[in-house]
Amino acid sequence: MTTYFERQLKEIEHSIHSIDMDVFEKMVNMAVETIKLGHKIIVSGLGKNVPICDKFVGSMISLGLDAYFLHTNSAVHGDMGIVKDGDMVIILTKSGETAESIYLTNLLKERNVKMWLLTFVKESTLTKEIPDHLVIDLMHEGDMWNIMPNNSTTMNLIVLQGLAMMIANRLGLELGDFKRNHPGGHIGEVLKNE
Repeated sequence: MTTYFERQLKEIEHSIHSIDMDVFEKMVNMAVETIKLGHKIIVSGLGKNVPICDKFVGSMISLGLDAYFLHTNSAVHGDMGIVKDGDMVIILTKSGETAESIYLTNLLKERNVKMWLLTFVKESTLTKEIPDHLVIDLMHEGDMWNIMPNNSTTMNLIVLQGLAMMIANRLGLELGDFKRNHPGGHIGEVLKNE
């Protein structure tokens, strides 16, 4: 059993080292600028990426930063109303070929938003459509067939959480900013006297 976890750690370490840090830095800078200008960060995904997007949004909101999850399917049924001029939209799709994501991208191009793609394939329809893209190299998903969203969703979580932490750091947020949004639970208890 330990061998399985060790193999996954190697896969994830490989993927982390494949990230172009200059591109990630550009993403962070754009996100910080977006927040400073009073706009929000929107993440959009399907399937197993939905809880990953939710976690990012939850972290941002805990820090008092504006973020929203736009389900790729629900977007075309009225939810695109959340997208305002100046917002930054990050689309998650492993292949860059997901039909719903391509459709949403084309609709977003009609709006005054900054678009980013988080993906695992260098050459795809969406890497051509969205110039600002972060491509992660994934050797294996970590399941028996190399098909289930496993290591890819873990990497998406790592990248998005890293983005949230970098935004908070660049904006100079302090523990008090976090504390005021966490009056209850164990965290609230721990921070009561801070």
